[in-house]
Amino acid sequence: MHANERRVPALGALIAPFERRSEPGAWNRFAAVNDEFVAIHMDDDAGRQAGFPSAFGMGNLQLAYLHAAVRQWMRDGDQLTAVTCRYRRPSLKNTQVVARGLVTGVTTAERETTIELEIWTEDEMGTRLSDGVARVRRRR
Repeated sequence: MHANERRVPALGALIAPFERRSEPGAWNRFAAVNDEFVAIHMDDDAGRQAGFPSAFGMGNLQLAYLHAAVRQWMRDGDQLTAVTCRYRRPSLKNTQVVARGLVTGVTTAERETTIELEIWTEDEMGTRLSDGVARVRRRR
C-alpha cells in the first residue's frame, strides 16, 4: 500500500469522541468569550420559564464541541472547509455531552481527498442533541 493511501479514512470509520460536562462553569466561560450572557443559560428560573427543567447550555457550545472533535481527528495540513449543525435538544445542566463523527464519504482527486463526515452531539444516554456534517480537505 502506498503511504498516501493510508491517509484516506475508510467509509464508516468513527472519529474519536470529544466529551465535556454541560455545567454552569463551562457555560460562563463560553459566555465570557462570546458575550453571550443570556438568562436561560445562566439562571434556573429563566430556564424553567422557557419550559426546561433548569438553565441549559448554549447551542453554539455544542457546535464548538463538534468543531473540536473534528479538529482533533484531522491531520497536520488538513483543512476544515465546511461545518453545519442543527440543534435538536438543549444540553441540560450536569449532563455529559459527547461530540462524535462518522466518515460518510471519501472523494479522491489527483492531489487531494475530500472527506465527508456526519457529526453529532449526544448526551450520556445516547440521545442526539444536535447533528450536522463536516467536510475536510486532505492534500496528498
